[in-house]
Amino acid sequence: MENAMLITQKLLKYAKLKNVCFTILMLKMCFVFSQKKVIVIDVGHGGKDTGAIGIHNIQEKEVVLNVAKEILRLNKKLFDNELDIYLTRYRDTLISLSDRSRLAKVLSADVFVSLHCNASPNTSKGMEVYVHNNDNSNTKSSIELGLSILNESTQNLGFKMRGAKFANFQVLREAGNYPAVLVEMGYITNTDEADYFTNPKNVKAMALAILIGIANYLNVGI
Repeated sequence: MENAMLITQKLLKYAKLKNVCFTILMLKMCFVFSQKKVIVIDVGHGGKDTGAIGIHNIQEKEVVLNVAKEILRLNKKLFDNELDIYLTRYRDTLISLSDRSRLAKVLSADVFVSLHCNASPNTSKGMEVYVHNNDNSNTKSSIELGLSILNESTQNLGFKMRGAKFANFQVLREAGNYPAVLVEMGYITNTDEADYFTNPKNVKAMALAILIGIANYLNVGI
């Protein structure tokens, strides 16, 4: 018989937007069985919200979904699901910002990582992370989480390090009692960085770097 967490994962994976509230209710019943570190990967944009559109019409919503799915796959294939990872969307749908935060709160997330890509009218490039601009009990841990992801990614993938910054993004502002960061995975308006994400091997490399950065922050041996 499938265990409660497997049922929960399937509910999240296949739930449609209109069923978000139902899914959250089911999670409340199932989550008590989990003992692992819970990671919520917020997959930015989706549906009619394409996010940034870059070189060769590459769309932010597609890039972040590809990376997020690869994080799930690597966690299972390489690390035997050592981390309990949930996505805020599993396909091309638009989930409200409030529901993204609600999901993390219901799951009692240990960390919340929102994935995005940057855009600029000039030749800007590199990766950066954001934490909420209000000083609170999770500010220090959010910075540590962000830098762990950033260090792992930039040192191993060759992206320029743009550092940790502060912002009032809603998914950060509405975060619960968990570290929360927003990761800008390079500029898709930069030719080199847009081309990077068209290669499946590079998508896998980015996903692995983010996964290891999270694991290093949590001190989980994967």
